[in-house]
Amino acid sequence: MPSTREIRRRIRSVRNMSQITRAMEMVAASKMRRAQDRVTSGRPYAERLRDVLGDLASLQLGADEMAQFPLLQQRDVRRTALIVVTPDRGLTGALNSNILRRVTQYIRTEAGSTPPKVIAVGKKGRDFLNRTRQEVVAEFIQLGDRPSLDDIRPIVSVAVEEFLSGEVDAVHLLYPQFVNTLTQKPEVVQILPIERPEGDAGEGEDYIFEPNPKDVLNEILPRYVEVQVYQAVLETVASFYSAQMVAMRNATDNAKELVDDLDLAFNKARQAQITNEVAEISAGANAFRTD
Repeated sequence: MPSTREIRRRIRSVRNMSQITRAMEMVAASKMRRAQDRVTSGRPYAERLRDVLGDLASLQLGADEMAQFPLLQQRDVRRTALIVVTPDRGLTGALNSNILRRVTQYIRTEAGSTPPKVIAVGKKGRDFLNRTRQEVVAEFIQLGDRPSLDDIRPIVSVAVEEFLSGEVDAVHLLYPQFVNTLTQKPEVVQILPIERPEGDAGEGEDYIFEPNPKDVLNEILPRYVEVQVYQAVLETVASFYSAQMVAMRNATDNAKELVDDLDLAFNKARQAQITNEVAEISAGANAFRTD
């Protein structure tokens, strides 16, 4: 059995650790609320942009005219590109491992016979892709908790250039979708070629496009890709702080349980020590009486 000094040292160490995890939990909870607000604020804009794109596609342009836009052109998929969005840091429970497991699944079963080109966004994804010797064509790290569209445009530029040059025939985006505080689901979506949304002809009649639908569509298509990647990065930030808050809360609770167990062990060890001391005193007293 460990000595009382060793148990006391472990109790002090666990309590110090629980203070750290508690502080990290509070910080993550504070940042999580702001990240969730940004996610929920960005979703309506992305959905509305998709509606406008659908109205343009369904009401103003025919199939032949839509084929003139390179970001809409469908090709036989020989090779794909994958944008992997992960957090830069750990201490998030199973979040990072779930994302990387989904990346592995995509490479093995969904990318085809040719390994995909990969654009890594976030340190955890970059490190994993380098360890597994994937072809990483670009990496973007330290985007921060409040990324802007200017931070996202270089990512989109690399993906669009790979697609327009014919190096890849499709670009997919993999990121942790923020469902709620306890649930973050790895999601894979196709961003290039842009899938033609289905517009509602009844609603589209209220729009007047200037100077003409073709020019408007030509400007909207790149913005649509940017918004998709931007929303994915926001979802990743919200998922990171949610997962970290839950993980740190579990760590704090586990530390408290461990301290309780160590207190019980300390009391037992102290009781055994006192019993031994009393027994030694009694034995010594009996020895003097015998003499």
